[in-house]
Amino acid sequence: MRQVDHFIVGGAGGSSGRRHQIWNPSTGEIQAEVALGDAALLDRAVEAAKKVQPEWAATNPQRRARIMFAFKQLVEANKDDLARLLASEHGKVIDDAHGDVQRGLEVIEYACGIPQVLKGEYTLGAGPGIDVYSARQPLGIGAGITPFNFPAMIPMWMFGMAIAAGNAFILKPSERDPSVPVRLAELFLEAGAPEGLLQVVHGDKEMVDAILDHPDIAAVSFVGSSDIAHYVYKRGVAAGKRVQAMGGAKNHGIVMPDADLDQVVGDLAGAAFGSAGERCMALPVVVPVGEDTADRLREKLIPAINALRVGVSTDKDAHYGPVVTPEHKARVEAWIDTAEKEGAEVVIDGRGFSLQGHEKGFFVGPTLLDRVTPDMESYKEEIFGPVLQIVRAKDFEEAVRLPSEHQYGNGVAIFTRNGHAAREFASRVNVGMVGINVPIPVPVAYHSFGGWKRSAFGDTNQYGTEGLKFWTKVKTVTQRWPDGGGDGSNAFVIPTMG
Repeated sequence: MRQVDHFIVGGAGGSSGRRHQIWNPSTGEIQAEVALGDAALLDRAVEAAKKVQPEWAATNPQRRARIMFAFKQLVEANKDDLARLLASEHGKVIDDAHGDVQRGLEVIEYACGIPQVLKGEYTLGAGPGIDVYSARQPLGIGAGITPFNFPAMIPMWMFGMAIAAGNAFILKPSERDPSVPVRLAELFLEAGAPEGLLQVVHGDKEMVDAILDHPDIAAVSFVGSSDIAHYVYKRGVAAGKRVQAMGGAKNHGIVMPDADLDQVVGDLAGAAFGSAGERCMALPVVVPVGEDTADRLREKLIPAINALRVGVSTDKDAHYGPVVTPEHKARVEAWIDTAEKEGAEVVIDGRGFSLQGHEKGFFVGPTLLDRVTPDMESYKEEIFGPVLQIVRAKDFEEAVRLPSEHQYGNGVAIFTRNGHAAREFASRVNVGMVGINVPIPVPVAYHSFGGWKRSAFGDTNQYGTEGLKFWTKVKTVTQRWPDGGGDGSNAFVIPTMG
């Protein structure tokens, strides 16, 4: 059986001896095992990072950028192999796997511009003969704890910005699909990065706690469920670290009466069911405004959802593949049970779905629930599967209130032809990322990603300018070069009092 080991300086020896099984979600078979590390293994990785980071921080930004450019080229050259490997462990179809890699590469492209974005500020003549400048300097060693649903994109979101800014980085990916993160680290070394700059350690809660407690790790970035994000944030901050922890989501799509319903249905088919709904930016709740809009939308949704093709990850004609593990399949189906018991109408039922020839795969059929109400637990919580819920709003005010009052505040979209309604909605809704006729409003790499409320803990977003701020600290220097001969004629005056 294939073995996946840590990618650290000196090799993976000294691991805990524990291992975790890696499924092939399309077949329901175990395809590999990954080693699980402990605090002692993390210590080794940190010691190696401590040795290499000061010299890397002293490397000028142009040379750092050249490594990022070389890494980008290597990932592009290996994109097909990365996508196939990713799909085999996660279950998402090949096209979605390519998108996973590409969205990560876009942040690497932004990091290639580090000489420009890392420039500081300068004030000439802040006082008599006094100049002031500020510069951003790396924190030292950063760590990333990433989820199973984007094993290429989210690691690159994190280590691309952190390393370009001058830090060393230790990545702990999900033990469910760890092979692509290891391959990315191998390519980064091949690109010319010094050994130890980017290392990968595998593990479960034991490794997470070791990272959060380690005194030499200055900052931790996390993406996962909200409960764990809150735990990571509290424990990391208590240990004196800088922490950004992105949590769950329940993104809403508001459909105004004037919306192009054919376009909306096409957008929902991809946003709600793509990647089997295992995305924090999926759109699992649609909110038609008015009963007439709801009835017309439902009528169009039913044939569109029934036409979705569920297949193995290598099926080029499949719209989505299996979910990641048998436990997750059971969890998604349990949420459908809950919704039905709460009074939701199961319009299209994906429970018990079986794919011919792959009966052991972890497939959940596309599911449509109507008459869902805000008091239902199935509405309040994140299902994270191929399930679309219809929550009917009587008017625009209720449509604004629903996502604004939900515990999650990651993303939201509004579909309309009315510019005033769109502008009003975007201004008022209490959600971090807003799409106007855009179903999945993930910001481009030179902006930044981050939700509100229980979707994010910490005050700095992922990647872009916000990411640069997270992985650096500001040093401000006030300087003067006096001309006087020591007679006091050039006495120092604080710039703000000059």
